[in-house]
Amino acid sequence: MRVAAGAPISEDDLKCFSLLEGFLKDLDAVASKRQLHPTFSDPTRELSHRAYLSLFLFGLFNPVVESMRSLCAITGFEKVQKTVGCRQVSLGSFSECQHVLDPDLLKEVVERLSERIQPVEGQDARLKALNPIAQDGSLWSALPRMAWAEYGVGAKGEANGVRMHLRLNILKACPEDALIQKGNSNERKALREMLLPGQTNVCDRLYGKDYKLLKQIHECGAFYVFRASEHAVVHVEKELPLTEADREAGVVKDSWVRLGATEKLRTEPMRLVEVKKDGQHLFLITNHPEDKVPGELVSLLYRQRWSIELFFRWVKCVLGCRHFFAESEKGVAIQLYLALIAALLLQQFTGKRPSRRTMESLHFLQLGWATPEEVLKVMLKEANRKAKSRA
Repeated sequence: MRVAAGAPISEDDLKCFSLLEGFLKDLDAVASKRQLHPTFSDPTRELSHRAYLSLFLFGLFNPVVESMRSLCAITGFEKVQKTVGCRQVSLGSFSECQHVLDPDLLKEVVERLSERIQPVEGQDARLKALNPIAQDGSLWSALPRMAWAEYGVGAKGEANGVRMHLRLNILKACPEDALIQKGNSNERKALREMLLPGQTNVCDRLYGKDYKLLKQIHECGAFYVFRASEHAVVHVEKELPLTEADREAGVVKDSWVRLGATEKLRTEPMRLVEVKKDGQHLFLITNHPEDKVPGELVSLLYRQRWSIELFFRWVKCVLGCRHFFAESEKGVAIQLYLALIAALLLQQFTGKRPSRRTMESLHFLQLGWATPEEVLKVMLKEANRKAKSRA
């Protein structure tokens, strides 16, 4: 359901607010095609995979739940039991589930939800044919006892951490795929694993330093728009003329080049687009031909990469996914996939990622301090405010 500015609130709108029900429909569709752990077939088992994941997701939506212990404690409340569909859950039962549930089950749910998200309004129409995907990694701090997480967090990488490798659909501003790995996992290796033909991969300069990766992307039938290192050795083969649109976008040079200090290290031909605008000096490389993607569109594509940074900030600061309810490798992956699912469910309901004000009203709803009607009014007010600010 998309909440539009000035739209009337109907009974159907209120029914759409049951986010857990929407999640369970996709979960059941995925689980029906997979072989779950035999323990979930045990008739004496009280905590099903549906109830466990619903409770976990409920905890991510609830602002007062900060640990596995508090999450299990609230299952003693009748309203929580009715919402989640379980009886009171013991700490041991909840903890045990993380070891017998495959996180890839949720990975598929993320992909299903992402397919139903509508593109953000106002996007440049030319971007649709390019299928742009931003990829980056972000670290979550891990507790010292989570030794499996290894290093990766802190000024000198001295603390334990967990890394999420995320692919964000730029047109929809929503996650499309993710890998949850140890803090010291390689981001460029993750891109190799997640790469799909026909997509335009938009990444920062860390990826642009790997010349073998550039070749692999091209051979896969995919495209890239990466920021190149300022220290890269450039061999210009052909200068391209600039259009007025290029100059307005800050493009000062567009060339076919090869990178690499020696003939042995030299890359296949690619375009190098140099951009100077708003105090920034960028060197962007791409394998898109100039007749399909002019220099000013290359610049626009790279500027859209910032959306993945905003998404990571939203998950950590607005959704509040900063602490772990489970500490095993599988448990952490389950929680982070559920965080992406929560973001997708909220975006599917509101038509965009909720602002801090909207998230506060959703929290008040969870606490019983607001009704669905009042929450929808807040959403409409926010939509009207943003519409006026863009006018």
